Amino acid sequence: MIMHENTEKVLLRDCEAIRIPSGEVIRLAKGVSVMITQALGGSYTVATSEGLARITHENADALGVEAPIATPEVAQGAAGTPVNETSVWEQLKTCYDPEIPVNIVDLGLVYDCAVEQQDGESAKVQVKMTLTAPGCGMGPVIAREAEQKILSIPGVSDASVEVVWDPPWNQAMISEVGKMKLGLI
Repeated sequence: MIMHENTEKVLLRDCEAIRIPSGEVIRLAKGVSVMITQALGGSYTVATSEGLARITHENADALGVEAPIATPEVAQGAAGTPVNETSVWEQLKTCYDPEIPVNIVDLGLVYDCAVEQQDGESAKVQVKMTLTAPGCGMGPVIAREAEQKILSIPGVSDASVEVVWDPPWNQAMISEVGKMKLGLI
């Protein structure tokens, strides 16, 4: 795997990005110099002269890098494919907070995951998650990314990710793996 973190790049074309932490969509211009600070889960956190932004895998070519994952697409014709909760949890581990190099599962942000599937039908997945801080503008972005990644699981036809605030998140919710990555243990 090619590492891109702490690499300076000059954008090869205009591209859409998401300002961190507000979550607003912005346009970064061709020729702008950025520093990739995090390259996880198929997206890139970049430092610009105006602050941090997230560039999705669809725009990886603007950074001059090859997208590490294919664009998540809804599984077609997969009705009846059995979907288990473990596969959903594993898929959620590919979603990252753009400011913290730990996936949302190990960060302790995912509170609940339910898979509903009748024999011979597609699965419906409902997830409840929280954020590290109320009012974080990236919440809808992270929730939408989680939904898209869940929908890429064969057999899943519907995914709903709800952001909840009870119980409030705290550092004790971070897994041992997450704490190790963050240097907390």
